[in-house]
Amino acid sequence: MNQQELHPKNFKRICVINWLLSVPFFMLFAWPYWYLANFLGLELTLTYVGCIFFSVPFMLTILHGHVTMALGEAHRHHYYDWLSDNPLTFGLFFHPVMRRTRFRLVLLVVSILLFLAGYLLQV
Repeated sequence: MNQQELHPKNFKRICVINWLLSVPFFMLFAWPYWYLANFLGLELTLTYVGCIFFSVPFMLTILHGHVTMALGEAHRHHYYDWLSDNPLTFGLFFHPVMRRTRFRLVLLVVSILLFLAGYLLQV
């Protein structure tokens, strides 16, 4: 692997691209939940919270894949170490716990439970 790919300047570029992609991916993955919740007439506040919990795991998975494609599986830990060294700037949104599949699955299950709770409150 070329050492320029492991340079902090490249890490900044990847981070900026991830930040720019996060909003479109969030919207892309939130709309199915939003549509179904509005179709069933769930409370608006519960719909917003459910959309966040539903969309974020998918968005993080795609962004994690972007890092893997940019650096390779063997070197992505360098990028995440760099993010950990910059927690209040570039690493603000990408906390180490967000890389874990278990965390993303918990968010997805919470969104489904919120949906079910909202549906049962409507009945």
